[in-house]
Amino acid sequence: MALDLELFGKKLRRYREQFELSISEIASASGISVQRLTAFETGRQSPTGDDILILSDVYKCDYKFFVSNERLAPFEQTEVLFRRFGNDFSKKDRWAVQEFLYLSDNEFFLQRALSKPDPKIFAFTKTGPNFKGHGKRAADELRKFLGYSDNQVPRNVFEDFRSLGIHVFRRILDNSNISGLYVKHPVAGNCILIDYSEDVYRQRFSAAHEAAHTILDTDEEVLVSFIQHQGDLREIRANTFASHFLMPPAFLRSLPEPQRWDTKKAIHWANELRVSTEALSIALLQAGLIDAKTQRMIKAVRVPRKDKVDPELPLNLAPRSRQRKEGMLTRGLSDYYVRLCSDAYRQGVVSAERLGELLLVRDESELREMAELYGVLLYYGD
Repeated sequence: MALDLELFGKKLRRYREQFELSISEIASASGISVQRLTAFETGRQSPTGDDILILSDVYKCDYKFFVSNERLAPFEQTEVLFRRFGNDFSKKDRWAVQEFLYLSDNEFFLQRALSKPDPKIFAFTKTGPNFKGHGKRAADELRKFLGYSDNQVPRNVFEDFRSLGIHVFRRILDNSNISGLYVKHPVAGNCILIDYSEDVYRQRFSAAHEAAHTILDTDEEVLVSFIQHQGDLREIRANTFASHFLMPPAFLRSLPEPQRWDTKKAIHWANELRVSTEALSIALLQAGLIDAKTQRMIKAVRVPRKDKVDPELPLNLAPRSRQRKEGMLTRGLSDYYVRLCSDAYRQGVVSAERLGELLLVRDESELREMAELYGVLLYYGD
């Protein structure tokens, strides 16, 4: 089938405009001249196969989309997202979202290529108009589904939600009012992105909040969660779910006299639950276990950052390895995803060159450093 030059040009232009990029920026990223790119976008010149591969890499999409007559699929989620929330996304954040969806798509492919176990299928049916009730019941049912006892505290919620088939990624975002977002990818399915600039306890809550959207808001294609959500009932429901999932009522009821806590005990129990003192104070107040004065005291103290453990940055990591892995997380590369990529390379599913693309690196020395961290020896083809 001959390439439809007009459609190809429209796809290029739509991608570029979505991410607020200039022709010059694409020329710099691709090595293709401004003149050729302009000719492509206006349908006046046919690209070579290498041009298509380079541009698909730049835009982080499957090259097959550019050469097919498919018009919308890779654009659908980002167009809806930026149309509804465009003013909240900086140019940098728009690109972060595109790379997040690219990683989610890759993760889905790698899981199947490596014959990973199928995800656990959890379904919840909402009944009645009580949004908070939906959140509480869904959290209770999911905890039972995952095998948690009534008073057991989840430790690695990122792993819990990945077991449900949710693609979980974390990355630093420019807009500090965005705590996370949910996208229903046309191929990969449920995908959530968490702002890594928040501390890890807040990230755990945000992950549970976004997971709630995948369970309770299945009619939505995209949702963005803001720290200040102005009374949106879906956000209140997702917060309720996150609170009950992370802080089970049975555990809260077993806490020793929270009304009489001092700051030391407030910090201790927040750390035991792996939640912020603010989230704990709200949960205790809503459970009727403390009064408003004690709630304000608990909320005002903070768990020291050094005491918080990120499950993807365990304490036994050597300082240099920790620094490298943290740098990868800031760019959206989860430990789970990088291990998938490493396994795919070891098993011959992907080449060294493709491994670099999967890990968003073009510099061979950087790729070797990342591979070394995961015990991978790289070989390049002739």
